[in-house]
Amino acid sequence: MNLEPIALSQALASFDALWSPRIVTRVNDYDVRVAKVEGEHVWHVHDDTDEFFLVLEGELDIALREPGGERTVRLPTGSVFTVPRGTEHRPSAPAGAAILMFEPTGTSSVGDRHAELPGHVDATTGHPLDI
Repeated sequence: MNLEPIALSQALASFDALWSPRIVTRVNDYDVRVAKVEGEHVWHVHDDTDEFFLVLEGELDIALREPGGERTVRLPTGSVFTVPRGTEHRPSAPAGAAILMFEPTGTSSVGDRHAELPGHVDATTGHPLDI
C-alpha cells in the first residue's frame, strides 16, 4: 500500500490499456481500481460479491439481466452504481470513460462466469499501478 496521496488523474495518465484495471490502493481486503474503458466489456457475473462503479470521466452504461428482464443504467460523470452479486451485467462506454471500482482483492474483472472473451478485454484481478 502506498503511504502517499495518489492523484487519480495521474494514475489514469500512467497507462493506456482499455478494460485493464490498475490497483490504486487497498482498503482492508478491498482493491480500489481505476480503468479506462471504451466499447463493450463482456456479459459476466460475480457470484459472491457486489461490484461498485464510480464514473470519473465520460459516461458508462451497465446492461443488467434481472428477473424482470433486461435493462440498462446510464451513469454520467460523478455517478455511482452497485451491481448486486449474482446479477449478470455488461458495462459499456461507446464514447469512452474512466471509472473507479471498489471490490474484494482478487476479484476477477470478468467475474466468476462470463461470455467468451474478446481480444480487447483483459481478464485480470487488477494490475499494480506504475507511477
